[in-house]
Amino acid sequence: MNTTFSDDKPLFLQIKQRIEDQIVNGQLTAHDQIPSTTKMVQFYTINHITISKGVNLLVDEGILYKKRGVGMFVAEGAKQQLLKVRQDSFAANYLLPMLKEAKKLGLSDEELTKMFIKIREGYRDEL
Repeated sequence: MNTTFSDDKPLFLQIKQRIEDQIVNGQLTAHDQIPSTTKMVQFYTINHITISKGVNLLVDEGILYKKRGVGMFVAEGAKQQLLKVRQDSFAANYLLPMLKEAKKLGLSDEELTKMFIKIREGYRDEL
């Protein structure tokens, strides 16, 4: 696991995203316990409040649930919920701008499909 962080967004959001990534990638599944806040503080060497803030956002979103005195666990359906949010974000942030540009360039759906397939085949080893 990577212990370095970027400067482009707050640490608590990066902690949140790392836990989300573990759920999406299947490293954490429904009802798995996530590492304790204390363990994450020791691992990442960042403030307890920062870790808690990221984890609590996931609780608020229904991705994690608390068992009092035991810890935090991945909620049932968390992976599907995260995938849906990420797919919607992908469509809005990448596909929609691409389609708008394709329209400006006069590209047909068939031309876009051919371009996509050609590029995907060229980068297959990197995907």
